Amino acid sequence: MLITLLLAGIMISGYMAIRTAREEKKIDEKLLEKEGEVYMERIRQAREQRQKALE
Repeated sequence: MLITLLLAGIMISGYMAIRTAREEKKIDEKLLEKEGEVYMERIRQAREQRQKALE
């Protein structure tokens, strides 16, 4: 009985660890995507400023 509970605890713990890792990965991907959009916007603004300076 004790061994069964121990194994069940280990399985539940492993499942929770995998689930948490997936959620963190999704959050990280969203954050990186947002940072990339900010970076691309800065590049666009810099290009526009250079073109205005050349005119």
